[in-house]
Amino acid sequence: MASVGIFGLLMLLIMFTLFILNIATSVWAYRDAKRLGRSNEYALLILIGTIVFPVIGLIIYLIIRKD
Repeated sequence: MASVGIFGLLMLLIMFTLFILNIATSVWAYRDAKRLGRSNEYALLILIGTIVFPVIGLIIYLIIRKD
């Protein structure tokens, strides 16, 4: 087994943190859409969009959100 090293562990930690952040923001966007009274299909579309396209999906959702 090859030695990963400190750089490899740091990269793994960063990737794991970004993954958790992606999941958290996707769940937030889904719950926010439901809280605003959107349909289940719309909220599911938001969830899928923010999981597949994390940064762009969240930015687009925040633009079309309409408080």
